[in-house]
Amino acid sequence: MKTLLASAIATGLMATTALAGEITTRAVSFENDGATLAGTLYLPAGYQTGDKLPAVIVTGAWTTVQQQMPAEYATQMAVRGFAAFTFDFRGWGQSGDLPQNVRFKEDPAAKTDDIRAAIEFVATLPEVDAARINGLGICASAGYMVDAVSGNTLIRSVGLVAPWLQNEAIVNAVYGGEEGVAGLIEVSRSAEADGGAIIPAAGPEGAEGVLMPIGGYYYEPSRGAIPEYDNRWNQASWEGWLTYHPADNPARLDKPLAVVHSEAAAIPQGVATFLDGYLGDATLRMLEDVTQFDFYDNPEDVTRAADTVAEHFRTNGAS
Repeated sequence: MKTLLASAIATGLMATTALAGEITTRAVSFENDGATLAGTLYLPAGYQTGDKLPAVIVTGAWTTVQQQMPAEYATQMAVRGFAAFTFDFRGWGQSGDLPQNVRFKEDPAAKTDDIRAAIEFVATLPEVDAARINGLGICASAGYMVDAVSGNTLIRSVGLVAPWLQNEAIVNAVYGGEEGVAGLIEVSRSAEADGGAIIPAAGPEGAEGVLMPIGGYYYEPSRGAIPEYDNRWNQASWEGWLTYHPADNPARLDKPLAVVHSEAAAIPQGVATFLDGYLGDATLRMLEDVTQFDFYDNPEDVTRAADTVAEHFRTNGAS
């Protein structure tokens, strides 16, 4: 049985890879709060001018640019027949700055606002059926996506992959308890007063002066350490990030929800907390032994996650 399952997965991956080579992309841009944001539209193989497709707006993990895991999942959505859209948030990648020329700041409020602007822009694209737009948030942007789509009449449904949904208890557990969190907030305020302090986002395991001294996805050129990646972190990010608690506000989400996660990935307790307070019926798929980084680019795990959220979008009227 395991052999048959592995064979089926391999066959599916080969078919997906072949179709991915046939999708088309188009660079686009849109405006928000005085800045120009760079985006990319992904269209399925065989798209015909005049067709209006269901769409998926894809956003990625903290510090990332659109060519990383957002591009991976946008490609997967296009293979499955959707128009998919990715973009760089203000202050990251090819997009313009945040106010006061700030860059590399992980700002939940600003990123949420950028997603709202992206939704409005995607609804105007000639390739998109504005009545069938969906949101897909990965890792940190899961909370931003939930905030952006809640109460938004342009969005049909939402999917979250490996969502980082934190609250105060989780923040304290991850960042060194109340004392550690307080220290990082002081770092943030000092950096804010000085106009920002930029450090590398990723580094090898054990490196000092680096946000993520763990190697892996963000550090390996064959994975996420691509030329387009800024690999920067503004220390002024800490206060906004640490006081952002999306796991505490699930009742605000008024859209059908699908979540794909794993007990081996980051803070699964945040998913449990969020779903406990979510008022709708959620589709939850927990994969076994899948790490956070596996969800970003491991073909088998990306395929399974993409299958789940695509089926969720179809079930809720996206096609």
